[in-house]
Amino acid sequence: MKVSRRDLLAGAAGAVALGKTAALQSGQPPADPTKVRGKPSRALGQRAPTEKPQRQPRGVTSSGTPHQDLYGTITPADLHFERHHGGVPEIDPKTYSLLIHGMVARPTVFTLADLKRFPAVSRVHFLECSGNFGGRGTTTELTPQQIAGLTSTSEWTGVALSTLFREVGASPKAKWFLAEGQDAAVLTRSIPMSKAYDDAMVTYGQNGEAIRPEQGYPARLFLPGWEGNASVKWLRRIELSDHPFMTREETSKYTDPMADGTARIFSFLMDARSLITYPAYPVTLTRGWVEINGIAWTGSGKIRRVDVSTDGGVTWTPAKLQEPVLSKAHTRFRYLWNWTGGEAVIMSRAVDETGYVQPTKEKLIASRGVSSVGYHTNPITGWRVRGDGTVIYHADPWTTT
Repeated sequence: MKVSRRDLLAGAAGAVALGKTAALQSGQPPADPTKVRGKPSRALGQRAPTEKPQRQPRGVTSSGTPHQDLYGTITPADLHFERHHGGVPEIDPKTYSLLIHGMVARPTVFTLADLKRFPAVSRVHFLECSGNFGGRGTTTELTPQQIAGLTSTSEWTGVALSTLFREVGASPKAKWFLAEGQDAAVLTRSIPMSKAYDDAMVTYGQNGEAIRPEQGYPARLFLPGWEGNASVKWLRRIELSDHPFMTREETSKYTDPMADGTARIFSFLMDARSLITYPAYPVTLTRGWVEINGIAWTGSGKIRRVDVSTDGGVTWTPAKLQEPVLSKAHTRFRYLWNWTGGEAVIMSRAVDETGYVQPTKEKLIASRGVSSVGYHTNPITGWRVRGDGTVIYHADPWTTT
């Protein structure tokens, strides 16, 4: 049978079209995207199919941020770490209310709409669980997410708590207030009034949108630089008093046993800490220049310096801090290192504007005791680079010597 040139061209065009259709249906990107019309606009943006960062659940009460997959300092809202005691409640914003009473002239119930009528403030701050350390054992196959995934930074929007206290006529004799959540755990914490007049907020926005349900929707208390559990989520009640309330969560929980047998209570402040996020497990390096980078943060204001060691802490060199360096927010640091092969241990050490230096494990144990270090554990940590380029967590068992 004789085949014309026209038949050949038509058949080839059909085969190309069929191939394009099959590629699109398979989910594979076309070999030449300039030859295929792209997807139409959508109501909600999506990540590229090849980008799949995920929080890592820890049981049913928490999930950690994948720091090894992030680049800057702001955590995407859907990757912000999660921690709760009684699950994530479903609260109708139309019926939400916040009661402020106790030592006030005008006990008041605020709706969500009421809160949004006050002058709003937006601030970039980190939040961290006081139990944010997962590296006590001998396991070396741990990621940055598993070591310190219970911290994230967001832009928070809401109303200053001091504004609300002025609205209700807070008594100058009130020294503490109780914050109570609306979840199944009914979490309560006593907070000094001084924090309310410093930088405390009742927030309803996160990274430009409403806060997510697991972050306290429709409104939460936010205490910049202080341990996460004190920033009570799903906030429903605030009571002012002249004394702390000594609740379950600040007596049997969230206290810090010390080496001398005493216990530290109301230890709100999160001390300076840093974490190398690259290179880290399970990265494999090739010889040459490597940019060591990571995040550092402190509840005491700004990070002043981050030192990096590539010899296991024998020598330290200041890293470059990425601007802007914000108060009580994650700060990214970077350090160029020429890896020529061979074993190495890389570490980072944060120093904040008060002069506080991130401690070694040994210093923490000396002050807290080896069996007591649980909350507020912020030791210098690092990664071991093997001769073949594989990177593992530098496990340093928490035992006395």
